Amino acid sequence: MPTPFGCIGIATRAGFIDQIVFLPHDHPLQSAQDELAEKAIAQIERYLEAPDAQFELPLLIQGTLYRRRIWTAISAIPLGRTRTYGDLAKDVGSVPRAVGQACGDNPFPLIIPCHRVVTHSGIGGFAHNEKGHLIDIKRWLLVHEGNSGRSGEIQGNLFETPRDISGQPDL
Repeated sequence: MPTPFGCIGIATRAGFIDQIVFLPHDHPLQSAQDELAEKAIAQIERYLEAPDAQFELPLLIQGTLYRRRIWTAISAIPLGRTRTYGDLAKDVGSVPRAVGQACGDNPFPLIIPCHRVVTHSGIGGFAHNEKGHLIDIKRWLLVHEGNSGRSGEIQGNLFETPRDISGQPDL
């Protein structure tokens, strides 16, 4: 599907969303192959219109228990806020680099909002990239969600979000 920042690819398998990927603007478009992909497109379009739109999609979550813990912590970051890799690492008893790897391996960007994870000094990486098209997407998503000032840079006060992720559903 086309978006303001490029295209999004949606893969489904056995009645679940298997993966969502960011693609460049010039990627050839393909129509949805099943009802679930159509449902995902509709929900992503709603999010692009209003960032507080909720996703209700069955996800085929595959990953280690560690990755699932990180993705659960990321899912607890509220709209309009960010957390640092270091803060998430403290929350789950890990180290920032490992949190960054789990963020980069997230198969469901937008739904598990890994774009809300930043460094203490800036935007950080996105999908295992530190510059280029994917960082532009991360910046676009943060601005879309109200996480930046007029200059487009991430506001420092947005690093402060609740640390208590108890009560959040496991992925």
